[in-house]
Amino acid sequence: MQILHSEGDRKKQWLRRGLYAFGAAMILLGVFDVGFLTGRGQLSFSAGESRNKTLPANLDYSSVTQVYNALKNNYDGKLDANKLLDGMKSGMAEATGDPYTLYFNKQAATDFNNQLDGTFSGIGAELGQNAQGDLIVVAPIDGTPASKAGLRPQDVVTSINGQTTVGMRIDAAVSKIRGPKNSKVTLVVVRDKTPQTFIITRDDIKIPSVKWQILDDSVGYMQINQFSDDTANLANQAAKDFKDHKVRGVVLDLRGNPGGLVDAAVSVSSLWLPQGALILQERRDNVIVSSEVSNGNNLLQGMKTAVLIDAGSASASEITAGALKDNNAATLFGVKSYGKGSVQQIVQLPQGVELKVTVARWYRPNGRNIDKQGITPDHVVTMSNDDYKSSNDLQKNAAIDFIKS
Repeated sequence: MQILHSEGDRKKQWLRRGLYAFGAAMILLGVFDVGFLTGRGQLSFSAGESRNKTLPANLDYSSVTQVYNALKNNYDGKLDANKLLDGMKSGMAEATGDPYTLYFNKQAATDFNNQLDGTFSGIGAELGQNAQGDLIVVAPIDGTPASKAGLRPQDVVTSINGQTTVGMRIDAAVSKIRGPKNSKVTLVVVRDKTPQTFIITRDDIKIPSVKWQILDDSVGYMQINQFSDDTANLANQAAKDFKDHKVRGVVLDLRGNPGGLVDAAVSVSSLWLPQGALILQERRDNVIVSSEVSNGNNLLQGMKTAVLIDAGSASASEITAGALKDNNAATLFGVKSYGKGSVQQIVQLPQGVELKVTVARWYRPNGRNIDKQGITPDHVVTMSNDDYKSSNDLQKNAAIDFIKS
């Protein structure tokens, strides 16, 4: 019987598919599926409740058995029964046509939960798919091998260790990019129609989700690279630090943040909002099933604030940016965000396997769903290749100038 997570476990369900499928379909390379994340798990459905009433109560597996027997009797190679079963289960999830609905075998489930905790081994980039179905880098996580090597959001990954990515699922790409610490992976990416080769050394990655500093001109700068278990506490520490130093305003940097836990997004948004302010609604079949409001821990309410977003900002990042914009608590800078507006739920299955399944859509306080649309900032600030190469951060500079004005 399929059982939804308990409330304690559910907080780890807001993915960003972000990357496994990412929100784009995302998965941190290590990779991160956060994505894109799945939601707080406050949607509650009984085990016997079916959302697809036209389906038969039980599937007829006779045709599957026929395929199995044909493989067993004719395949010129060694077959593994467990891998065949995993393949069938993965195929059933894939048949939904939803890039965020995924089957995790026991190892994949363990890796996924480690990623939500901010611990993974790999290169530290989120993967997704663009509208053409190409494998893309959604965002390299700051300070990781991917970031240091120079990968950027929207880079199209065309090969991994010499193997083409045409038709390759995101989870398959992730498994090829992962590997032991200090081993190398070779990626060919296309950027501005030009192929580039990156040889990246894998590493064990554990980074705090929030970094902050007070700039010389008394501007508080908070960077959140993903919304994970430690985000609410660290963001609260940053807010207290900003208040103690009487900063004139805050820059909240959500660029390259593929998403994470809804709880964390609600906690961060609440720092700027009065208690009870609407942060998001979850809708199923366009019916509101859950609403998230600010929790009253509004240390930064009334503080002049600029939020930075880009094409790598997805899911929980977009929840936060949208909530602050729609509640007139912040001004957005950068370029249009990724556009991941669905909610996933983790269903625990026997023997340690899990199913991540889309159960609803989330909507901004203004009533809009941003799926495949993203959020356009109030002030669009683009950066050229030369700007990236020279670390000339025009977007951050524009946000700081806004705070100082």
